[in-house]
Parts: sequence; C-alpha cells; structure tokens
Amino acid sequence: MKFIGIIPARYASSRFPGKALFVIEGKTMVQRVYEQAKKSTVLSDIYVATDDVSIENHVKKFGGKVVMTSSDLACGTDRCHDAFQIINNDNLYSPKDVIINIQGDEPLINPEQINLVASCFKSDEVKIATLIKKLDNIDDLQNPNVMKVVCDNLKRAMYFSRSPIPYFRGLDQQQWIKKHNYFQHIGIYAYRSTILNELSKLPQSTLEKAESLEQLRWMQNGYSIYVEQTNYESHSVDILADVDKIIKILNEPKN
Repeated sequence: MKFIGIIPARYASSRFPGKALFVIEGKTMVQRVYEQAKKSTVLSDIYVATDDVSIENHVKKFGGKVVMTSSDLACGTDRCHDAFQIINNDNLYSPKDVIINIQGDEPLINPEQINLVASCFKSDEVKIATLIKKLDNIDDLQNPNVMKVVCDNLKRAMYFSRSPIPYFRGLDQQQWIKKHNYFQHIGIYAYRSTILNELSKLPQSTLEKAESLEQLRWMQNGYSIYVEQTNYESHSVDILADVDKIIKILNEPKN
C-alpha cells in the first residue's frame, strides 16, 4: 500500500488571495507546506495541485512536483481527485493506495500528523480517515470557525459541527469542557483512491449546506470517517493576520 500526498493550492482564495505564494520568513506558504510534508516517513510521493500557472512555475522552481487541475472545482477534495486522475493516468497506483489531502495553508504542519492519519489504514475496512485533537479551552469550543466532532467507540466520526457538541444538559456552558472531553477536527483527510472517485460524484447534501462542511456530504451518504487523535496543534492561515502567529512560532527558541 502506498501513500500519495497531494497539496491543493489555489491562487484565488476569497479571504486571502495569492496566499500560496505569500512569503513567510523567506519561503512561500506552499514551499513550507511541501517541505514539511517531505519530512513524513510514509509518503511515496508528494504533489501540489493547482489551477494557477504562477504557482505551478514556483513549485517547479523549488524542485517540487506539481499538477495543473481544473479551475472549476468546489473544494480541496475535488482538486485532489482531479490531480490524482492525472497522476494515475498510467495506473501506477492500486485501489488500496491512499491519497492524503494536505492542507495548503498550514505551513507548520507536523509530519507526524501525516504519519498518524496514514496509520488508520491498517484495516481494509477504513476508506476515509482524519485527525482530531482534544479541546482545552472554552473559547475554541464556542468558536464557529473551530470545527467540533463527536466519535463512537470504534474511532468513527458520528458528526461534525461548528456548534459545541454534545450539548451538556443542566450545566453552564463555561463548565462543559471541565466535565466532558470535547474534540476539534484537524483538517487533514486521507482516502482510498477508489473512494475518492466516489466522493467526487456526490452532490451537495443538506447537512453540508447547513454547516458548510464537506465531510457531512460523505457521512450523509453513508460513508464512515475513521479518526485518530493527535496532540499536535494545527495552525492554518485563513487571513493575513494569521501570518503573524506563524512568524511568532517560527521565531520561538528551539529546545
């Protein structure tokens, strides 16, 4: 079984146009993500999937592999599917091989998170996997931009939401996190190659539209999403102000 890393990187981000090429401490966002992914011990190959020629040229310049995809794609999963169709044109990969969707706006992604999501695929039963992390403060629990998830005892996601879930009845919300283990979703996905093809054909679902979370489309159509718990923080860059946080972390003294 092989693991192929794909990094979706659009230019036309609505909240931060051109962020893939934004320079952070001497390196672009996409180069930092690529170099972090290269440190993973499980990936057979890594590709950047983009619809922009300037990103394509830049990736080639720093020695990375890149695939040009359609510009008419709704989400990162669709871009991964489009890229994999091109990559696998000669049927190099088997149906059991796994594509790992590495977020293109996480320049500090820990390679151990890539290894961890790959570890979910020890059983043929697992078709889709992602990561979760225990929430440790009430602000994140109440923040609709921090995705929450509840799971069953078999390490399968039961539901994802922007709202705090579960609702802890009879207790002030400020005390919830002290009485129950709440988890946030870490946005790295892994899929068997055949399942990725199936997911790309699903229409938007009602739950997806309500929460604006694409994984609810898969679950509403009966697909199980397996999870593994990580202790590493996730630092995504959604707006320009987030770059300051990245620079601060990069400049922290190394132990």
